[in-house]
Amino acid sequence: MTGPMSYHQAVDWQALDEWFPTGAAFLAAYRGLSTDALHALQEQRLSVVLDTAAVTPFYQRLWAEAGIDRRDLRTMDDLLHLPVIDKSVILADIEENPPFGSLARRVDRPRGPAVLQTTSGTTGNPQPVLWGAWGRETQNALLGRTYRWLGVGADDVVHSVYGHGLVNGGHYVREAIVRYTDALLLSAGTGIETRSERQVAVMRQFGATVLVGFADYLRKLADVARDSGDAEHLRIRLIIGHLLEGGREPLEQAWGGARAYNWYGVADTGIVASEGPARDGLYVWEDANILQILDESGQPVVDGETGNMVITSLCKTDLAPLVRFNTHDLTRILPETGADGLVFRRIAGLLGRSDNMVKLKGINVYPSAIGGMLIEVPGFTGEYVCRLEREGHSERLTVVVEVRDPGSVAEGSVRDILAGRLGVGVEVEVVRAGATAAVTGLHERQKPQRLVDSR
Repeated sequence: MTGPMSYHQAVDWQALDEWFPTGAAFLAAYRGLSTDALHALQEQRLSVVLDTAAVTPFYQRLWAEAGIDRRDLRTMDDLLHLPVIDKSVILADIEENPPFGSLARRVDRPRGPAVLQTTSGTTGNPQPVLWGAWGRETQNALLGRTYRWLGVGADDVVHSVYGHGLVNGGHYVREAIVRYTDALLLSAGTGIETRSERQVAVMRQFGATVLVGFADYLRKLADVARDSGDAEHLRIRLIIGHLLEGGREPLEQAWGGARAYNWYGVADTGIVASEGPARDGLYVWEDANILQILDESGQPVVDGETGNMVITSLCKTDLAPLVRFNTHDLTRILPETGADGLVFRRIAGLLGRSDNMVKLKGINVYPSAIGGMLIEVPGFTGEYVCRLEREGHSERLTVVVEVRDPGSVAEGSVRDILAGRLGVGVEVEVVRAGATAAVTGLHERQKPQRLVDSR
């Protein structure tokens, strides 16, 4: 073919179906597959990723500085010799090579069709995230795989509260559901895009059965539905989103017993892992990713210990490959094989972030994990924020906790709960429902802010 290639032409659709199957073909491929066969598949795909990285200026520079040659990289074990990258490395490269950085270029051919999204930019200028057509469609298929496996089908109306605009979330989810399931999609967006009362009204009007999005805002919608009297008319049966430890039960209760499922991904990679019907951990999509769990020094942890998720994507073989990308999200590998019978390893889910860790009297505290510790607080709404302040030569952490009836909850009892779980004392403020929203950005942000550093 001569001349410019369209997005559709840039994807080998038959290969996509074979490499990243969905539906019944997915289960047939990965139930009963041996670990050796999986590793062979990963090595084959990794070779293509490394070939792409070798013609990407970003990695050419990094690998040259580390004294690494592509010919030295033969197996997955050789990944340990490669430098770990993260957002700070990517952002520094973008500053030197504006506007997109050298990660989104190839020296052997033109870039080709691509999709441009960004990160939220809440702490500075948004980071551009570019996807080639193949990399984008593989991620759409993998998310569609998750939705189909968890039961999304032709009788469902899926109500999505993922944001649109510059960020990836709403666009990515729309593409996955429309192209890789046969459900109807109602793409409402955040509370800023479609106010919460209106969202509840259209959910009732169109008969929404499935909710997808971040748990924090989905709980907010449940409150709005209850207060408006619409809750008894809604028939939500399934919730698929992002749950922190301890967050499943309150969300299910808020939506009348609908079953909630967890999945994990990041803007740079798309989906990485998902729960199955058994809900006994998140299966890493290891046909599409190589996941390493590393400590703060960059060394692998023992299986079962908590560490940073470092991902090598096996999908992004056309543009902007990600090789050993440190998400700074914390998890641990679960033992043995999951009840759903897949060959893939499982992780415990998101257990916090290493880059917003607070050290109090020698104890590591992860603000994003505190919500799961507050579940036993009577009337806890699921909303909270941590405030870090300087106190003399030390630091003080105050956890501001929302409850439905502040007068019935003693702050001392909440302090005792957190001290027992954290291993260190923190201050507590108990406030009414909705009091933290202006700080967390619950209505504006896909991921509410859980730490305010006031030092």
